[in-house]
Amino acid sequence: MFTLTFTDPACRDVRETGGKAKSLADMTANELPVAPGFAVTAEAYRHFLASTGLGETIGRLLADPLDPHDLAALERTGQALMEAVRSTEIPQDLADSVRTAYAELCVSTGLDEVSVAVRSSATSEDSAGASFAGEFETWVDIRGAEDVLTHILRCYESVFAPRVLGYAIEQKLDPRTIEMAVVVQKVVRARAAGVMFTLSPTSGDRSKIVLEASWGLGLAVVGGEVTPDRFLVDKIGLEIADRTPGDKRIEYRTGAAPTPVEQSRHRTLCLDDAEVTALAALGKRLERLHGSAQDIEFAVDEELPEGANLVLLQCRPETVWSGAERKPAFDASAGMMSWITGSISGGTAAAAAHTHDIAHKHSA
Repeated sequence: MFTLTFTDPACRDVRETGGKAKSLADMTANELPVAPGFAVTAEAYRHFLASTGLGETIGRLLADPLDPHDLAALERTGQALMEAVRSTEIPQDLADSVRTAYAELCVSTGLDEVSVAVRSSATSEDSAGASFAGEFETWVDIRGAEDVLTHILRCYESVFAPRVLGYAIEQKLDPRTIEMAVVVQKVVRARAAGVMFTLSPTSGDRSKIVLEASWGLGLAVVGGEVTPDRFLVDKIGLEIADRTPGDKRIEYRTGAAPTPVEQSRHRTLCLDDAEVTALAALGKRLERLHGSAQDIEFAVDEELPEGANLVLLQCRPETVWSGAERKPAFDASAGMMSWITGSISGGTAAAAAHTHDIAHKHSA
C-alpha cells in the first residue's frame, strides 16, 4: 500500500509509516483527539527509488565512506543527492494513490481543498535513543493534491540534506537504509499551540508535566521565535504548580509569514487553567499508553467548541532523561559531598543535552 489513513490498523506499523504516523494512528485507535490524515508509506518511497532508477544513483554517490566531520564533503555529496531527488518525477501510480487519498480526506472534512501539514516520518527516527526527527522539516497550509506531491518530494529530498547525512553517519547509520514515510494531516486552526513533556525537561523530574505554548500555530514555539508561556503541573493530582507568562510578540495564523501580536496579548497567558489541566490529563494518558515519558505537540483549535477544541498533533518518546540512569536517593557507600557533587554534575550534563534536543527536535 502506498497510502494508509490514520484509522487503518496497518498505519501502526512503524517499519512502514515511521514514528510520527504510527503515533498518530495509535492515538486515533485509542480515541484521542487527533486531526485526520494519512501516511505515504515507506513502501511508496522504496517504489520511488526502484522504479525511477534513483536508488542506483544514490548508491553510486554514497559509494565512498563519508567523514561526519568533513563538512565540505557532506555539503558536496548532500547537494548532489538532493538535486538527484529533486529532478526525479514521482511515478504515476504513486502520484495517483496520493491524489486519491487527498481527495478522500477532503470529502471526510467537508472541504473542497483541505489545508494540510506535510511532514517527514522517517522509519529510523523517534526511538527512545535518537532524535532524528529534528533533522527534517514540516510544511503547513499546503493545499491541493499537486502541492502535496511537491512537498512529499521535498520530504524525500530531505533524507540527503548535509546535516542529515552527518547525523546518520555519527549514529553509525548507512543513509541508504533510511526509508522515508510522510504524514499528510489536516491543519488545525490554532488559537494557541505548543509542546508538552510528561516530565521536567530541565531536571528530569517524573512527577511533573511541563507545557510551553504561544498564540497561533506552534511554529513560533518550536522555532524559538517567542518566549512561550510555561505551565508546571503536578502529575498525580493535576494541580497547576506554576504559571509563567512568556513574551509572545508574533504568531503564525497560517504557515506563511508570522504576524505581530497586539501588545495586550504579549504577556497574557494563552491557555486557561481548564485547558492546561485537560492537556496534562491527555499527557498522563499517553504516558500510560506508551509506558514511557512522552514529548507531545498540541493545539487549541479555534474552530471547535470549548471542551472539544484540544487536538494532539504529535507524540514521541522523550529521548534524553528517559535514557538516563536513575540514581538512588542516596548511596550510603559514598561520602555525602561526593554524592551531591556527582548528582549535580550528572543532572547538569543531562539538562544541557536536553536543551539541545528541544532546540532541534520540533522542527519536524
